[in-house]
Amino acid sequence: MILRTPSLFLRLVTVLGLVLAAGAGLLLATAWTSARLAADQAYDRLLVGAALQIAETIASDGREITVDPPFSAFETLGLAPRDRIFYKVVDPADALLTGSADLAVPVDRSRLAEGPLLLDAAHRGEPVRVVVTGRYVPDGPKPGWAAVVLAQTREARSALAGDLTAQASLLVLTMTVLALAAVTVAVRAALRPLAAIEGVLAGRGPNDLDPLDVAVPREIHLLVTSINHFMGRLSGHMAIMRRFIADAAHQIRTPLAALSAQIDLLSSEADAVRQRALVARVQERSAELGRLTNQLLNHAMVIHRARAVALAPVDIGAIARRTLIDAIPLAGERVLDIGYEGPEEPLPIHGDPIALREALANLIHNAIKHGAPGRLTVRARREPGRIVVEVVDDGAGIPAAEWKRVREPFQAATGGAIGSGLGLAIAAEVAAAHRGEMRFETRSHEGFAVVLSFPAAEAA
Repeated sequence: MILRTPSLFLRLVTVLGLVLAAGAGLLLATAWTSARLAADQAYDRLLVGAALQIAETIASDGREITVDPPFSAFETLGLAPRDRIFYKVVDPADALLTGSADLAVPVDRSRLAEGPLLLDAAHRGEPVRVVVTGRYVPDGPKPGWAAVVLAQTREARSALAGDLTAQASLLVLTMTVLALAAVTVAVRAALRPLAAIEGVLAGRGPNDLDPLDVAVPREIHLLVTSINHFMGRLSGHMAIMRRFIADAAHQIRTPLAALSAQIDLLSSEADAVRQRALVARVQERSAELGRLTNQLLNHAMVIHRARAVALAPVDIGAIARRTLIDAIPLAGERVLDIGYEGPEEPLPIHGDPIALREALANLIHNAIKHGAPGRLTVRARREPGRIVVEVVDDGAGIPAAEWKRVREPFQAATGGAIGSGLGLAIAAEVAAAHRGEMRFETRSHEGFAVVLSFPAAEAA
């Protein structure tokens, strides 16, 4: 089931658009702050200049302090026609010399020597910008600092800050729109290799599993490599399936035809003795056909598990003992010395117990049916870094000239019966899947041995 999600293009454009929107919002906030600061700086210079002009007119004749605010001071502040001006001048004793007595802005005379002091306040319910400056009067009735408090409403400042912000906002929004358009084009261009891959895959036939041969950026090279790896695995599985179907069709067709012919003969045979002989042959052929079918299925299972099942620590000695015990009934009424030799402690390897049991079962079955006339021994032992399991019988064994050939599927040793030829191939493939090996040995004192050798679990 394929879960549909928003397209990668829309997701990228959306994420980048959100990033641009966040950046634009930050720039607009910065522009508003900078515009207010610039407006305050411009009008603060006018406000300080006017306050200094008023302070320069403060004088004393020894008996009283006077002040004569110049018209030019207020004319300077008239550059902001929508704003209102409030002021007051107080002597060192805080007595009002002129101006608005209700302009309630505290005067800190300890800081007047440092120069004009700017601050924000409220007057008559309106926000105002205030400057406080002073003039030292040494010869007045009470020597000290006379103070000038000059306040101006903020309408012009706010209007200037708004104009500056609007201009900056227009620029920021224009750049954001252009950047988003550029991002859209860039993302579409960056995703073009994916569209090329899609086109290549869509144009392929159902059996075309060759690796993709397209030029892609480094960032999606791993994706293409993964696709090629998957297609390689799929091609391998399909090859196994085709091989299994072909082998099954080829190997089963002949015994089925022979079985059908014998059934036809049986149906037309009137002699009771010959009927019994034909029934025996039909039963024998059926058993061989069943064995062949089981081996075909087991072969396919072993190949599949070699690719699909993760190996885990198993005791190959215990598997060998159990498999040998299960195979004892195959000897039937024959007098056969069957034994197991191995240590009591576990012999661990990394393996698939089902595949290992199938490999040993085939070796033991071959030894019982086609090899051992009197003795069969399964032996397990530890060697440096390896675990070895061998199936030894006292029969003639397989000629050395055929050792390589009999490892291939359906290549039975000389004199093999119908349906043989898969047991050794299964064992060889299981050994290879476990990073081990299968070899044959002819021993003068024992007979013929099939040896499976695997890396020990601690060594692996």
